[in-house]
Amino acid sequence: MTNDPRTNYWLRKRFGRRTIVKAGAALAVTPAIASIAAACGGDDDDAPATATGGSSGSGGSSGDTIKVGILHSLSGTMAVSEVAVKDADLMAIEEINASGGVLGKKLEPKVEDGASDWPTFAEKAKKLIQSDKVAVTFGCWTSASRKAVLPVFESNKALLYYPVQYEGLESSPYIFYTGATTNQQIVPSVEYLLEQGKKNFFLVGSDYVFPRTANKIIKAQLAASGGKVIAEEYTPLGHTEYATLIAKIKSSNADVIYNTLNGDSNVAFFKQLRDAGIKASDLTTMSVSIAEEEAAAIGGDVMEGHLVAWNYYQTVDTPENKKFVPAYQAFTEKSGKKRPTSDPVEAAYISVYLWAMAVKKAGTTDVEKVKEAMAGLEFAAPEGPVKVHPTNHHISKTVRIGKIRRDALIDEIWATKGPVEPDPYLETYPWGKEFAKEKKS
Repeated sequence: MTNDPRTNYWLRKRFGRRTIVKAGAALAVTPAIASIAAACGGDDDDAPATATGGSSGSGGSSGDTIKVGILHSLSGTMAVSEVAVKDADLMAIEEINASGGVLGKKLEPKVEDGASDWPTFAEKAKKLIQSDKVAVTFGCWTSASRKAVLPVFESNKALLYYPVQYEGLESSPYIFYTGATTNQQIVPSVEYLLEQGKKNFFLVGSDYVFPRTANKIIKAQLAASGGKVIAEEYTPLGHTEYATLIAKIKSSNADVIYNTLNGDSNVAFFKQLRDAGIKASDLTTMSVSIAEEEAAAIGGDVMEGHLVAWNYYQTVDTPENKKFVPAYQAFTEKSGKKRPTSDPVEAAYISVYLWAMAVKKAGTTDVEKVKEAMAGLEFAAPEGPVKVHPTNHHISKTVRIGKIRRDALIDEIWATKGPVEPDPYLETYPWGKEFAKEKKS
């Protein structure tokens, strides 16, 4: 607990007493943690409350509000995943506004539909920054959409918080990555499969930057670890006819299907895999883009027993998650559909809180000052403690392997002992030297 009774009230409301007591010890040694409570309160008396921006695209302050952008696919093949993430952004904004806003101002969301189309993402990003003049944008799912908007955010010196696991090999001064990079998801999941005796990998992915780069990394890792890629197949995003591919899988001697399909294609692939008589007990699959929302859309009876790798599941046993899950489900139920939580949903939620904490710490929405304030921030997230890396703009995260249940929720079956530091260029792996060369000087 702090010495500020208003902060203590906010902490109790936000996290409950048990979490506050646990966090109390950290407050004494980690100033950033203290800002978890104070970051979002509009009634703080220790902040200069200058919600203005000095850089292009950094303002967003108008009267009593600060405009913030939300940019996800609300239509098209990726809507099956991204609508839930948009809801997480809006929920965090609603909570922050209910506790007083940021620097005395309420957050005003400006929501845009990227429509699963990468040029549209770039167009809408430009609109949010230049026309709506948002202070920050939370958005994207696919790496294709992130790659499309990256030059827009960099040229306008504007901030994007990206909440989804991705292929790594990237860091931008104007993007904060709150999903996993490869050493926090893909690399440990391959290590797990090898330890289970799965040596022969059949790689299946959508045909765009994330699956192709992820598989390039997997092939380098397997070559150094005694594993083998026996096939590598790609289909366009939105592809739904998998009979030919499944025939190839059935005739192979694969030990595991490593799946990097995205969007509606996963629904078609797993249903047709089951129709072909292949269940999880027959052939292991490891997916890195199927969470609770997608598993429910495909069907728990189809997905039961299949493996996934993430940093968060709805079933994670933390005090923060016990409050987060019912709050999110109640929030989504108001719009007509009670949704499960998921890793990208949770990462989107903590993105908004981390940005709000940084604004409070900086005392302004100015992009450059917020960037400085982000370094080293810690947050007691539903997935467990996370911390912003001081230079590469990623966050530390616990790695979890999960098995999908018949009710489409996911049980953790393996996890790292604690948060793993982000290594987006795989600089700590001997076999990753070629990838480390891609790091910009």
